[in-house]
Amino acid sequence: MKKQYLDESFELLQQFLSYMQNVKGRSENTVNEYFISLRTFFRYMKKHKGIVDENIEEEKIAIDDIDLDFIKTISFNDISYFMNYCISTRNNGAAARARKSCAIRVFFNFLYQKLNLIDYDPSKGLDTPKLSKKLPKFLSLEQSIELLNTIDGKYKERDYCILTLFLNCGMRLSELVGINLTDINYEEKTLRLFGKGSKERIVYLNEACISAIKDYLPLRPNGSIKSSKDKNALFISRNGNRISPKTVQWLVKKYLSEIGLTSPNGSTGYSVHKLRHTAATLMYQHGNVDIRILKDILGHESLSTTEIYTHLSSTQMEKAAESNPLAKIKKRKD
Repeated sequence: MKKQYLDESFELLQQFLSYMQNVKGRSENTVNEYFISLRTFFRYMKKHKGIVDENIEEEKIAIDDIDLDFIKTISFNDISYFMNYCISTRNNGAAARARKSCAIRVFFNFLYQKLNLIDYDPSKGLDTPKLSKKLPKFLSLEQSIELLNTIDGKYKERDYCILTLFLNCGMRLSELVGINLTDINYEEKTLRLFGKGSKERIVYLNEACISAIKDYLPLRPNGSIKSSKDKNALFISRNGNRISPKTVQWLVKKYLSEIGLTSPNGSTGYSVHKLRHTAATLMYQHGNVDIRILKDILGHESLSTTEIYTHLSSTQMEKAAESNPLAKIKKRKD
């Protein structure tokens, strides 16, 4: 558990975070989101209930003194006031409020169902803000080829391999930077990935991926790797460490910028994650990959998450129909 959780949180919150990470297998990013959301919630509660001065800055409110007696005073109305505060004062969008409401529900359910420390769950009945269903952005087949063809520079073999794996395997950023040499099975042409919550899955490597890896490996800086824990990392940075997520994000944005899909700061919405969407879309639309197989390739827990790619196809079909030159022609009235 991060030292920040230990320093800034109270005992029951520490127990909750530990349970979510070690028992439920939630990823470090998810646990961190729970912590931040609940820290904001309890800071508000201390001010809302008059425990601290109402004029104190939120960031200066400590929550390490929160105890079970205080938690038992929190009602459904208090939680509703907090959600309204998130809209009116924090200007949180639906996604941010959904994260906070989820953290609150899971925390109180933990106290009520798992620990039996409270007589009722005050978050029961709390609605989740409705999120608009946005279709993911993705690159076309032509744009994907152009992106690969634009790669150049001192680390072109490494960068080409990175983009090839993204576009062919649909992996997450964290999965790519976590790849070790021992995760690759050349005989079976497979790659072992560790997804959210360290869940392991196997993806198959096509000819393009195998070729890109083999072109990169002779140039991998074996002799300059600084840390023993990075000796097995597939992708190494110029500093001799396992490549970081920020470095991968930067290089992807750089190459996207070179083909006109994003500015250097990534402001147009294309990013590393869009390459994951691209891989899924290309496999579904051009490769006719079954949606259930695509679910396993992407490492989705629910088929409903993967079904967004079927909606992409339907939307494109609708646009195609609307673009027909006869689309606006109506029967002439007599």
